Amino acid sequence: MTDDPDAIRADIEATRRNLSGDVDALADKVTPSKIAQRQSRRVKGAFHSLSEKIMGSAEDVASTTGAAVSDAGDTIADAGRTVVNKAQGNPLAVGLIAFGVGALIASLIPPSEKEQELASAAKDAAQPLLQEAAEVGKQLASDLKEPAQDAMQSVKEAAQEGVATVQEEATARAGDVADDARESGQRLQPGP
Repeated sequence: MTDDPDAIRADIEATRRNLSGDVDALADKVTPSKIAQRQSRRVKGAFHSLSEKIMGSAEDVASTTGAAVSDAGDTIADAGRTVVNKAQGNPLAVGLIAFGVGALIASLIPPSEKEQELASAAKDAAQPLLQEAAEVGKQLASDLKEPAQDAMQSVKEAAQEGVATVQEEATARAGDVADDARESGQRLQPGP
């Protein structure tokens, strides 16, 4: 650790900035709207991934559909039987696709009053946590301020004591040098 007051001040300011950033990040992390956005992205990503696994990409679906239509022949009855046979052969895929379509439609419908009430309740419940986190951050910054000021004062006092000691020693050494010079001068003078 350095004894330089400017370096200590810079460290204190850096700690405050880091703490402020951490408190802001925490507040952002627990904000209900941000939580809802993250969850929405996760769910949409999961459905997209699931539909890709089941149905393949859009190009695969197009080529598969084209092949199925050409194989079905000229009659609608043949095409209907083909779809029914495929659905009977893989009911899980059909159910998952239906679930995905339902989830997609649900995400496009505006939230109901009950959903809005629940989101509001979640926000209200999280608000005290945000306030408490902000207060803890401010208290921590305040708690760090006093010890840092004490440390700066100690460094300042130590520096002043060091300067005083150097001045005293310099004055004493100057007196010693003057005495030595006088004695040397007296020895060099010829006797009477």
